Amino acid sequence: MNAIDPPVWTIENSKDLYGFERWGNDYFGVSAKGNVTARTLHAEVELIAIVKGMLERDLQMPVLLRIENILDAQIHRLNTTFRKAIETLGYKGEYRGVYPIKVNQQAQVVEEIAAFGARYKHGFEVGSKPEIIVALSTLEEPGSIIICNGYKDQEFIDLGLSAIKLGFVCVFVVETPTEIPIIIERSRFMNVEPIIGVRVKTTVSISGHWNSTSGDRSVFGLTAIQLVDLIDTLKAENMLHCLQLLHCHLGSQIPNIQDIRSGITEVCQLYAGLVKEGAPLKFIDLGGGLAVDYTGWGSNDGQSRNYSLNEYCEDIVDTLKNTFDDYDIPHPTIVTESGRATIAYSSILIFNILDTTTFEAAKLPPPHADEHDLITNMRDIYPNLSEARLQECYNDAHFYRNEARELFKRGHLDLRTRSVAENMFLDLLQKIADIAEGMARVPADLEGLKLSLADIYYGNFSLFQSLPDTWAIDQLFPIAPIHRLHEEPMRKAVIADITCDSDGKIDKFVGETEVATVLPLHALREGEEYYVGVFLVGAYQETLGDLHNLFGDTNVVSVRINRDGTYDFVKEMHGDTISDVLSYVEYHPKEMQLRHRNTAERAVREGRITIKDRQQIIKLFSDSMNGYTYYEKED
Repeated sequence: MNAIDPPVWTIENSKDLYGFERWGNDYFGVSAKGNVTARTLHAEVELIAIVKGMLERDLQMPVLLRIENILDAQIHRLNTTFRKAIETLGYKGEYRGVYPIKVNQQAQVVEEIAAFGARYKHGFEVGSKPEIIVALSTLEEPGSIIICNGYKDQEFIDLGLSAIKLGFVCVFVVETPTEIPIIIERSRFMNVEPIIGVRVKTTVSISGHWNSTSGDRSVFGLTAIQLVDLIDTLKAENMLHCLQLLHCHLGSQIPNIQDIRSGITEVCQLYAGLVKEGAPLKFIDLGGGLAVDYTGWGSNDGQSRNYSLNEYCEDIVDTLKNTFDDYDIPHPTIVTESGRATIAYSSILIFNILDTTTFEAAKLPPPHADEHDLITNMRDIYPNLSEARLQECYNDAHFYRNEARELFKRGHLDLRTRSVAENMFLDLLQKIADIAEGMARVPADLEGLKLSLADIYYGNFSLFQSLPDTWAIDQLFPIAPIHRLHEEPMRKAVIADITCDSDGKIDKFVGETEVATVLPLHALREGEEYYVGVFLVGAYQETLGDLHNLFGDTNVVSVRINRDGTYDFVKEMHGDTISDVLSYVEYHPKEMQLRHRNTAERAVREGRITIKDRQQIIKLFSDSMNGYTYYEKED
């Protein structure tokens, strides 16, 4: 290679840049063609090939792609890793996983979890009557656990008691003291012995986004005082033998393994205390908390985690074993409610880029004798561009740009001269930003300069519908183009959605070691689509989205990757039509079409349109009502 030639960009550079191997949990890679792949143990498939198959099936962008194999693999990993830790450490109990339906209530997802988890008797956590109905209609394996959390009225409890009759291990977790009388009364009425659990508050407060769900101020769970009252009540009713499970919720998305160890240690003491009181406990439910490393940083940052799945399982089993051995207590069945870690990896939001806006200068005109003094003054900034005078150059550029705008407002500067001034200002800022990027200490005014000059790539999706946590809590998701990764991405961009809301943009991205304010992307090519994927979106995003701007649910596709590298479209669901979303907000599509037809008919009577025009207008309205809410490109 010639010494002056730039280094050749490789696929390995793209893999490092976008971090697939840091956050992908071995599920994603890049093919030799530069296309992102979804991996299984036996094969991998290019996402761009799946997109082509979607388009052939008239499933337009944006699409939520679910990879069934990944969901299957996550359930397998969770169960087998716990089993391995139990065997290695000599723990005498077993492990039983449950999936919290609230994390993603979509029927396809819940049905897949029930099917893939049947071999492990993987159960569900439910927090409402609709959710327990979902569990009862989906689980088939007798002995599967259903954990009933949340407020429970008579009907909720009756449903749970019927589940026990059907052979499920349905546990009523007492969240507040007021639930106990209802459980006792209904169990006696239905002549079914209940399985009672109790949720306790721990004093440990965890770090991360969701630390308010832990500690003394957590909303649900009994205090030590209430716990003793519960024991006395059950003893008085001769029902202490029904108390079989101790439940705690250490927190969600816990990034630090030390918080997990500390919380479990306290829970073990509560468990031992209940056993000493005579409760024949059989289960210890540690709730959720297993984090997803969205950033791939392997740290205790709230969007990462500083432990592996192996370490998580081994630390739990080891802590429980050592504590219970010290108290000579039989080892209980370990239950965890991992939702985020179960479902996040399997879903990818894919959308196309519709357009871009760039903030860079066009070719500058050469100096000429009649040039305005203001333009000449701006040209004089260029020789001074250096690290030592960078702040001064930045200040001067702003001064003359503002002066040009003020003169234009007063009528003392023509439009063409103002355009030259604006163009030169952009050129100066780009050069200032390039110099600042290499400085050890960047002046405060220049720290956000790259972001202010970044391209805007307009994605065909709604942030509020498909990625609500990005807007609400600054959640980071890995984002990358799904093709062209053999090319160097030369543009620096932020991503805007197609809503008419200034908050509908993504300007924080997963960097190699810290949050980045721009995402490297490729320049668009005329006549060629450019596809971007947002990864790890399976948890919460599908169920939290609203109808902002009346953008509805996206198209959804589930695929199954075969051992030979082929794949099957297992399920597909077309997204909401305009008619669908209007009905969600209490419009009546048939009445709307009738009123529109009447308006068109009146226009015919008044001579504004012909009957042929009327027919075309009504057909356009009707076809649109049945169309996709997102941007559709014509064939």
